[in-house]
Amino acid sequence: MTIHTATEGTKTMISRIITRDGVEIYYKDWGPTDSKVVILSHGWPLSADSWEAQAFHLANNGFRVITHDRRGHGRSSQPWDGNDMDHYADDLSDLIEQLDLKDIFLAGFSTGGGEITRYIGRHGTGRIAKAGLISAVPPLMVKTDANPLGLPKEVFDGIQAASVVDRSKLYRDIASGPFFGFNRPGAVASQGMIDSFWLQGMMGGHKNTYDSIVAFSQTDFTEDLKKFDVPTIIIHGDDDQIVPIDAAGRASKKLVPHAILKVCAGAPHGITDTHKEQLNADLLEFARL
Repeated sequence: MTIHTATEGTKTMISRIITRDGVEIYYKDWGPTDSKVVILSHGWPLSADSWEAQAFHLANNGFRVITHDRRGHGRSSQPWDGNDMDHYADDLSDLIEQLDLKDIFLAGFSTGGGEITRYIGRHGTGRIAKAGLISAVPPLMVKTDANPLGLPKEVFDGIQAASVVDRSKLYRDIASGPFFGFNRPGAVASQGMIDSFWLQGMMGGHKNTYDSIVAFSQTDFTEDLKKFDVPTIIIHGDDDQIVPIDAAGRASKKLVPHAILKVCAGAPHGITDTHKEQLNADLLEFARL
């Protein structure tokens, strides 16, 4: 079921859908409605707003751009259960099906990269023309015997513990430190980026964002990546302190050999803001291919 909450003429400006299990998903629909579709899936603990620079750029260049708030994040409802990659992927499938979207360029940032990867693993590429993994978490973040480049589970346990102690402080610390690379010598922090990250994070549900830490860190996307049979671009900063490139972007490239890997030199995790001009150009070029 699709709920239209605001319109301008015949163009839907702000809308929501109801998923198969009754969760309300908020989404934005920008650009010409009869154009090629780009869907952008956001990272943790953010919302569709984190894609504003890319959505604005792509829509201004003739694409229809859809960005949604993942269940439990942003303006979507906050179900107690189902905060895992399978449900995220099924929610995305419901959005695509209810809007009857086809020939999609489907891209995900960080946790969103996991969401779109699991979507392809569960639902295939019948409606997908291209895929993009941006600073994305696949194939697996946590360290295991089979994934020695991953981060120790204790790192993610610590993030969950910090979320319980003081979620607001956790988000400020992440944003003012490694997410945007503001902890690097000589870096000039943007208070605006920090505030935006914090605000988006605090809009999300406490339980939802807590559970999502396990979802993004301990879901193995190896088999999902092997099902990528459409043109794919992988973009990753080589100074990503949140999702290190060797265990993520470069490892995903090995599992998707036909993918284009673009390494963003010196870039941190949050390249949608810190390197938006370069990322915008790369996404537009790939979308036009």
